[in-house]
Amino acid sequence: MLKLTPFHSLQQYLPHNLHLSLFQTCSAPQEVEQLHAFSLKTAIFNHPFVSSRLLALYSDPKINDLGYARSVFDRIQRRSLIHWNTIIKCYVENQFSHDGIVLFHELVHEYLPDNFTLPCVIKGCARLGVVQEGKQIHGLALKIGFGSDVFVQGSLVNMYSKCGEIDCARKVFDGMIDKDVVLWNSLIDGYARCGEIEIALQLFEEMPERDAVSWTVLVDGLSKCGKVESARKLFDQMPCRNLVSWNAMINGYMKSGDFDSALELFYQMPIWDLVTWNLMIAGYELNGQFMDAVKMFFMMLKLGSRPSHATLVSVLSAVSGLAVLGKGRWIHSYMEKNGFELDGILGTSLIEMYAKCGCIESALTVFRAIQKKKVGHWTAIIVGLGIHGMANHALALFLEMCKTGLKPNAIIFIGVLNACNHAGLVDDGCQYFDMMNEYKIEPTLEHYGCLVDILCRAGHLEEAKNTIENMPISPNKVIWMSLLGGSRNHGKIDIGEYAAQRVIEVAPETIGCYILLSNMYAACGMWEKVSHVREMMYKRGFRKDPGCSSVEHKGTLHVFIVGDISHPQTKEIYAKMSEMKEKLKCVGHVPDTTQVLLCIEGEREKEAELENHSERLAIAFGLINVKPGIPIRIMKNLRVCNDCHSVTKLLSKIYSREIIVRDNCRFHHFKNGSCSCMDYW
Repeated sequence: MLKLTPFHSLQQYLPHNLHLSLFQTCSAPQEVEQLHAFSLKTAIFNHPFVSSRLLALYSDPKINDLGYARSVFDRIQRRSLIHWNTIIKCYVENQFSHDGIVLFHELVHEYLPDNFTLPCVIKGCARLGVVQEGKQIHGLALKIGFGSDVFVQGSLVNMYSKCGEIDCARKVFDGMIDKDVVLWNSLIDGYARCGEIEIALQLFEEMPERDAVSWTVLVDGLSKCGKVESARKLFDQMPCRNLVSWNAMINGYMKSGDFDSALELFYQMPIWDLVTWNLMIAGYELNGQFMDAVKMFFMMLKLGSRPSHATLVSVLSAVSGLAVLGKGRWIHSYMEKNGFELDGILGTSLIEMYAKCGCIESALTVFRAIQKKKVGHWTAIIVGLGIHGMANHALALFLEMCKTGLKPNAIIFIGVLNACNHAGLVDDGCQYFDMMNEYKIEPTLEHYGCLVDILCRAGHLEEAKNTIENMPISPNKVIWMSLLGGSRNHGKIDIGEYAAQRVIEVAPETIGCYILLSNMYAACGMWEKVSHVREMMYKRGFRKDPGCSSVEHKGTLHVFIVGDISHPQTKEIYAKMSEMKEKLKCVGHVPDTTQVLLCIEGEREKEAELENHSERLAIAFGLINVKPGIPIRIMKNLRVCNDCHSVTKLLSKIYSREIIVRDNCRFHHFKNGSCSCMDYW
């Protein structure tokens, strides 16, 4: 039973002499709810003052209960324009601008809006980026005599600026007599957003007065336009810096790739907020500094800050880049303990994380647990199954999704085509490519890239070449690189040279092109051409990334390069590698020295080169440190060579261990002497 203290005295005034002062003075949510209940129980709700006051209280920012506000609004029998204005503003301020605009559409059938209604719905249009609806409301404002109202004009300048209609914004601005600093800031921000930074600077100089926002808007605009040095110069000149200006400068550094300067500025800040943390974590992730992103996340938690959905999406992406499953599991546990829902993008990120960390079973578990699955969730799991070589499962899920009534989009077809690609399902891939027409999806470069790669991996190089030459859109370097890669794998020198020439024409800075071309020549013993390509690379300042493999163990990432002797367990690792070598000999393994792409004389020297590949060091480390029964998970930055692939299959059987390797193409699950890729990668 509801306890009504301190309102029990209200009963003696009902129903005749209502003491309305309580409605005027109450402000706490519980008090308002009690008064609301009394008004319904005693049938005084329809008293104009009571219903209006309840609506105003629920809409007040101190209480801000949109659900109850709408409930009160719907029960009011005779709504005034004030009622409409109050509920529309409540929707817009609570980020439900679309619903606010829908209510505005209903309003104009009963009342003419005033200079309170119009700025509010124009603000909603700005937030949604719906400039056409904004222009219609602008026309209505002119028609009913509010075109010169200062509040309407100010909201129009802001809306047009945010929606990229800077000429319209300037026209309204120039027609105004009274222009405050907020208005100037809106216009400067609009020009900065459109890349018209010189005009923004000119307006900044013309401003009769400035505030912290004026400086911050320009700093942010310069940063986003890539003029980070100019932004920093202006930042240093600021008479008073606010948190937004610090964050804008950090964002600029991160987007320009200067994460060291961003970190230096971060430690100079007087205070950090959630936006600061998100910028640092997302910035590190964007720049491929995955470990720094993860460290920054745990630093954030240690200092007592609570992450948002955006924070978790960024750190999960960083974990995926490192393939550190332990950290990913910990973050998943944190999300569950702190009540983060997985229905939206967080669910998608979690599925992707588990898939990219080599634990497709956990990815499937997360996927199945999501009650309201969206296309993004289906896409994530289909892509994950594809890179793990589970194409049949991926395609079955795609068909299951279609049966649920969800309409596939362009992105999910990329996942489906990639699944076909990794399993060598050429006919299926072509069928799914054609299926896009049924859903009126126009194939993009990414779709054509998948189709070409399917053909190239299967050795259908002439067909792939013809597909590229007959595409309705110009091929990019990725598509030509697929043809070059297929030529290298299948020894088609002429097509490979043709593809390499196209890559150099489109993107001459593509290092991978020269490496693939060199490897193709080396595999065919054409050492003079190898020397020529490497000389070209040297002259252009290109360097090949060394082979690198990593293993996570007890929260630490252990990284190995070819012939590495820097690890604290180097002695034990090389002893284990000697043991591995002997055991491989006993089962009849003969090294495939054709995989040695260096000009080395002598089979023994070539065998020694293969034995020191980074993934073998990682496997040795795993055999020493990872407990039996737990998979050894390895991430490699390059494609696994044929010999290492054969060796890893044998080692999985010799030591009765599951070894999961993620190379730059896909996942390989080695178990009992076989691989999930079925020797197709």
